[in-house]
Amino acid sequence: MFKVITHNHGKFREIEKIVSKAEMLEMEYPEIQTNSLESVVDFALNYLASRIEGNFIIDDSGLFIPALNDFPGVYSAYVFETIGNDGILCLMEGKKDRRAYFKTVIGLRYRGYNFKFIGICHGEITEEPHGSEGFGYDPIFRPEGYDKTFAEMSVGEKNKISHRGKALRKLRGFLERMGEI
Repeated sequence: MFKVITHNHGKFREIEKIVSKAEMLEMEYPEIQTNSLESVVDFALNYLASRIEGNFIIDDSGLFIPALNDFPGVYSAYVFETIGNDGILCLMEGKKDRRAYFKTVIGLRYRGYNFKFIGICHGEITEEPHGSEGFGYDPIFRPEGYDKTFAEMSVGEKNKISHRGKALRKLRGFLERMGEI
């Protein structure tokens, strides 16, 4: 069994669809302010290693918008809580370049060692929110090659193409090679 450290039930649902031996553990830990998701995950893995027995998984994700100098990036959760999708859409008003990408770094503490698995999904910021599925920025992010947002997709459909789905498939492949699943 792998403990998934998160308060986000939507994120956990996405994880358990790919890593079936998962259980959610809601636990507070400090999230450092830095310029990379990898650094945030490294810190969290090391911090939690002395506080959690056994194997565990953490995830840090961000929405990066080149027209906004990759904002909100590593501050995505805070920015979403503060200004939400409406705030991002206001910042994007008048911008012709609406490209964006989601990046996820999955951290795995496994048998006393740390591993990271990265997934990226390119797309664009829509002009207005669409859909009611998912969470966070899903209603305003349309993945490349699709005519609907993440919030208009089922969890299964989103997992096939999303940043988190890509990182989780890498994690799953690793766990399969280790004989865990």
